[in-house]
Amino acid sequence: MIAFAMSKLNILLITSDQQHWNTLGQFNPEIQTPALDKLAAQGTTFTRAYCPNPTCTPTRASMITGKYPSQHGAYSLGTKLPETEPTVGDLFRAAGYRTALVGKAHFQPLHSTEEYPSLEAYPRLQDLKFWQDFDQPFYGFDHIELARNHTDEAHVGQHYALWMEENGLSNWRDYYLQPTGNVVAQRRKWLIPERFHYNAWIAERSNSLLSQYRDAGEAFFLWASFFDPHPKYLAPEPWDTMYDPDDITVPELTPGEHDNSPPHLQLTQQPDPDFSAWQEPNGSGCHGFHSHLHERDELAKDIACYYGMVSCMDKYIGQILDHLDDLGLAENTLVVFTSDHGHYFGQHGLIAKGAFHYDDGIRVPMIARLPGRIPANRISHSLQTLVDYAPTFLDFCGLDIPEEMTGLSQQAVWGGDESGAREHVIVENRHQPTTLHLKTYIGVAVSTRHDERYKITLYFNREYGEIYDLTNDPGELNNLWADTRLRAELTEAFLRAEMQKEEPLSEVSLSLPNKSAVMCLKSCNMRFKQINFDPAEDRYELFDLAADPGCTCNLWNDPAYGEDRAEMTRALLFSRWGLEPLWMPRVSGA
Repeated sequence: MIAFAMSKLNILLITSDQQHWNTLGQFNPEIQTPALDKLAAQGTTFTRAYCPNPTCTPTRASMITGKYPSQHGAYSLGTKLPETEPTVGDLFRAAGYRTALVGKAHFQPLHSTEEYPSLEAYPRLQDLKFWQDFDQPFYGFDHIELARNHTDEAHVGQHYALWMEENGLSNWRDYYLQPTGNVVAQRRKWLIPERFHYNAWIAERSNSLLSQYRDAGEAFFLWASFFDPHPKYLAPEPWDTMYDPDDITVPELTPGEHDNSPPHLQLTQQPDPDFSAWQEPNGSGCHGFHSHLHERDELAKDIACYYGMVSCMDKYIGQILDHLDDLGLAENTLVVFTSDHGHYFGQHGLIAKGAFHYDDGIRVPMIARLPGRIPANRISHSLQTLVDYAPTFLDFCGLDIPEEMTGLSQQAVWGGDESGAREHVIVENRHQPTTLHLKTYIGVAVSTRHDERYKITLYFNREYGEIYDLTNDPGELNNLWADTRLRAELTEAFLRAEMQKEEPLSEVSLSLPNKSAVMCLKSCNMRFKQINFDPAEDRYELFDLAADPGCTCNLWNDPAYGEDRAEMTRALLFSRWGLEPLWMPRVSGA
């Protein structure tokens, strides 16, 4: 197809939901993804891409704000992104772009309250007349077509239900669970005809918008947001039987690997675990806090179905990419494919998702294509985070990046120049307001090294944690938490990274709810000792206030004070975490 001339660069973002990083045919011979493999051949695949949070709402909000969940407010499932938060869609609209989202949004919870109303909640979720007439901007998207159900969930409604009715499936309730639908139970085989599957809806409606924008000569930012392969494991014919469970590699728990794991991970391998210590009044259900014991043969069948869901989705992603090419827009459209977070199907003995920060849950597939600007058929091992998407999209389009966006433009790195690649990424997970608050740092141990090999996970106000050497232990089986020297180095690197992503607070940031310079602590006093930790000023100090009340002798590098330095650095890091805003409670589980 001859290229269609447009003066502005377009953005096409395609996402899946809860897709394990190693479910692309490009790397995994057990699965077929021809459309995504073709996209990879035409662009660059990033093997070390991470989500900012291993659940839907926080990560999706980060993708459109360029901020971490602790900064934009949607810190967990069951919360919502405040409407006051500026989004990348707002900026594209201001620059004359058309902006649209088709598929899953999940910026708001399933439950609505008077104080925290949600458009994605019952009963409005299933008020089809409301959605038929809805024409308001939604988080920077001037056009939305939404659904909220994964597979046959009773949450079905919104624009997807309207589309099914408009296309002749008047009995669509026969394919969905009670009480919305008439189904009692389905497992692995979804009886809905494939032509009415939400993959078909997303592809058809995305392609219609692409045609509309092309015919009108309008630049666009379009997000095609797929729901699969998020469980439950359910696929229409023939995809439900595409893969033979006997041919599937089934990941397994390595005996003894959780002997040194935090307690909640150990509990997952018990038949009747007690997770009550992590519940709290202003929280909600803890995803993954249950027994993960399973039968291998049943899991093999689940994985086979999961792979079928990926391959079915790949077919419809291919339809969107082919249509973009047929319209002559491929040469002038940045295409990015990724997932909002990962998935466990037996790795470390775990199933689905939860407060578990192994790479299986936080690493995501990622491909970017832009002919002439992003190298073709290339594999990059540079660290990537979805927080960087908003500023990178703006930078590619020649638009200014707001100061309040804490993500970094990856335009040069995506273009093949990795000299300025990230040295670290951060993954947050405040799943409960106080009892379940963890973060992970992946990167260099100290600023003088350039080997992004380590991963440390800290749990707010807990004595336990996790450290893995991703170079020598890519399977993350050997927890190095007992290595106090390495733990101290990585904690300091973590604190330095946290400060860099928070500061300085711009005037715009300070004008948003619950933002304050008091969050930016740089000092900690404990047992007549004081540390000052300020990377921006290259100031690292430790004083013994009892022996030196005038603070004249800096003991930062004194080995005799090494334990004090490590303990106080960790205390300062946790103090900053504790000051992060909680603008709303969790009002639902999702």
